[in-house]
Parts: sequence; C-alpha cells; structure tokens
Amino acid sequence: MSRRTAAISAPSDPVPTTKTSRERGGIPAGTLATVARVESGHAALVRDDRECLWHPFTQQLGWEAEQPLIVERAQGSELVDTEGRRYLDGVSSLWCNVHGHRHPRIDSAVRDQLERVAHSTMLGLSHPPAIKLARKLVDLSPPGLTRVFYSDNGSTATEIALKMAFQWWRQRGDERRTKFISLRDAYHGDTVGSVSVGGIELFHSLYRPLLFDTLQAEPGDAADMERLLAEHGDEVAAVIVEPLVQGAAGMLVHPPGYLRMVRELCDRHGVLLICDEVAVGFGRTGKMFACEHEDVSPDFLCLAKGMTGGYLPLAATLATEEIYEGFLGRHEELRTFFHGHTYTGNPLACAAALACLEVFAEERTLERLGPKIGLLSRLLESVAELPAVTEVRQVGLMVGIELGGFALEERIGHQVTLDARRRGAIVRPLGDVVILMPPLSMSEQDLRRLVATTAEAIAAATGATALPAAA
Repeated sequence: MSRRTAAISAPSDPVPTTKTSRERGGIPAGTLATVARVESGHAALVRDDRECLWHPFTQQLGWEAEQPLIVERAQGSELVDTEGRRYLDGVSSLWCNVHGHRHPRIDSAVRDQLERVAHSTMLGLSHPPAIKLARKLVDLSPPGLTRVFYSDNGSTATEIALKMAFQWWRQRGDERRTKFISLRDAYHGDTVGSVSVGGIELFHSLYRPLLFDTLQAEPGDAADMERLLAEHGDEVAAVIVEPLVQGAAGMLVHPPGYLRMVRELCDRHGVLLICDEVAVGFGRTGKMFACEHEDVSPDFLCLAKGMTGGYLPLAATLATEEIYEGFLGRHEELRTFFHGHTYTGNPLACAAALACLEVFAEERTLERLGPKIGLLSRLLESVAELPAVTEVRQVGLMVGIELGGFALEERIGHQVTLDARRRGAIVRPLGDVVILMPPLSMSEQDLRRLVATTAEAIAAATGATALPAAA
C-alpha cells in the first residue's frame, strides 16, 4: 500500500529572479506549486490534523492513537481518502447526504449561484433563493405551516422553535407556560437550549447546571405523556419530539400511532407541538417528512441535514400562521423575534436546497425508495442472527444494530466501525449501537455490499466464528 510522502524538496529548476505574469504576490508560481504539493501530502495532513484540529464528539487522546481517515473527494455513494482508498458512505456523511456526492444538478446550482452572490444578509434584506426555497418548503410541508425562519444547523433550528414558543405564550399574556416536555433519551442538538430538552445523559449531564428544567416523558408511552400534560398542562409551552424514531438514542422506534396521540393530547391541553425532523426529514423514513406517516401537522417543524442534499449548512424552522401573527405589532411593543445569525439563509445553501428538492421530483426519489427499504429489511435479517446482535431497528433507511454483552471499556461499537473501515465502508456507532444511514440514492448493489461489510465487521470485532447466510 503506497503512501505519498511529505518530504520537502527544492524545485528542480532554478527559481526565476525576474517576475513573470505567472507570479503572485512576489512569490514565484513554481514555488507556490511546490509548497501546495508538499502540504497536501497525506503525512503532512495527518501531522497538522493532530497538531491543530479538535474534532466534534471525539476523545482526542484516542483519535491521536489511531490512523486518521482523511477524506479528499467523493462521488455518488463513495468517499475517497488521501491515499486513494474508496469507502461506501454508510452514514450519509452524518445523516445529511441524500442524492449522493457530487450530484451534477446540485453542483451546477451552487456554481450558478456563485456567479451571482455568495452571501447576503437577511437582516433587512432578502434574495431570490431564500424566497423560492421558502415557497417550496411551505408547499411540501404538512398543512398549516406557512412561515419559514432560516438558520444554519439543526441545533439552532430546534432552539428557535423553543424560543418562539416561549415568547409566543408571553406575548399572549400567559406567562405561566414556561416549561417544555421532551422524551427520555431525546437528542435535539448541542446548544444550551436544545441540550435542555435533550435526554442523553452521556452527552448532557455535565451541563445540567447551565440548563433550564424540563419535564421528560417515556418514549413511545402515550399514557405517560397524558399524565404529564394532565399534571402540568397549564404551565407547558410545548412538547418537542423526534417523529417516529429517536436517532441519537440508537434508532429507538416509537410504536405506530404514538405521534398522532401526542398531537391529540397537545390539542386537548392547549399545548404547542414541535416536531424535530432534523434527522428524519427529507425522505429518510420513506416519506418526505416523518409526520406524514401519521397525518400530523405540528405547530413547528425543524429541518436541517438533508435539506441541501448534504452540500452546505442550512436549517429552517417552519411555523403556523397563528404563531407568526403572534409576533406582529408596532416597533415599540417589542414583539419582534430578536434572533438571527450571520449566515442565516445563505444564498449558496438555499440554491443547493432548491436543487435538492428538484432532484427529488425529477428522479422520483420517494417513489423509488420502497424497494430499497424492503431490500434493506431482508438483508438485515441475516445480521440479526449474529450472536452479538441483540436487536435490529429500522425505519426507512435508518438502521440501528444493537450489540449486547460487552463492557463499556471494550468500545465494541467503535471496534466494529474500525473493522468496517478496513473493509471499505464507513459506519458510525452510538455506544454499542452500529448505525447505518445510507444515501437515498445508494444502489441496491451497494446496499448489499454495505450490509455484508457491516456483518463481517460485527463478526470479526465480536469474535463470531461464522456468518449467517445473506438474503
């Protein structure tokens, strides 16, 4: 296996002493080319990564002890590292890639927008991509959601919904409604507000002194939600849920009808409903939005990840007209929603999102998902037979493979991902749950390869002596 070295060598030709049109900033063009070539070498990148970068959700001591995988380019469902090795992108680059990498339609849309304007603030201004995308989102989303507030990540999209709900009630004169109900093991992001309604202690316990108090219901238990609303309904601003499946909880699947029941309970007690579809939106569950499976229209819909097809950071919080009108008033009334970030509604990201939605329509992405979802279910039957696998959970193209019987320090989920990587597939663990979240565009052949590689990695990492027969 060859590696590019980072040894610095002098150019073979003498450096020119007179300036030419190819020189920039007083540095000979040949020198620039040499430096760029050296610094893009794999060894130099590994060195600079270890010396300069701090990775998210990563224990750096462990990271520095392992050989890093540095992605240089991608195409379709494959990632390519700096040494030319190819890997199936089994987690859609953290659950956001929809139509594959370097889709020509989305590439072209971003390039075209670059020729117009890369960024323009939305504070007091607007631009065509943001306007057109807002119309598209309103037309596609569940009935009643009429207004789009942009941000740039899923955590902020949920935080915006929390702040809007809180402020809306106060501006209606009901200052009692300051609490939120979320689900145990919920994950809604990493900002202080979104962490407050989170329920994964591994991520959140350290920050409890910073957070506001919330009420927690048992996941999928409508009776427990009913109990909490009966006891605290007149002080609850909103209930926040991940529809159908709690992704970061390890693909924890709710029973059929649960979301519909939560909507009915919220209506009965006059409480707002926030649906966080950051992970489950844009086709991931087999429909454009997970709410559609149970014909639920929330008061707020939080979107991100797949909205741009995995190209650029963009998020949106959709709200009903009733919510929107609650913020209208004279300037001196201070009913304005005072929230907004620099890159809110970035034109490049909005252009990518528009193209992503066009690809959904042109390639009939949702209509073609059914056979892939069915194939994935059949393939997972053999994975469930592995001795270390205690449960396989699936909704659409979201999969959690739970491994049991291992001590925390064994980090068995991590060991599976390392083995899968050596075999040419990128998967990611949530504790001892191995996650598969392939792009919606992944071919049936690559789905078979992804599941087979994952099964081999689980068997190797857990000491299984034989693999069950594949479907």
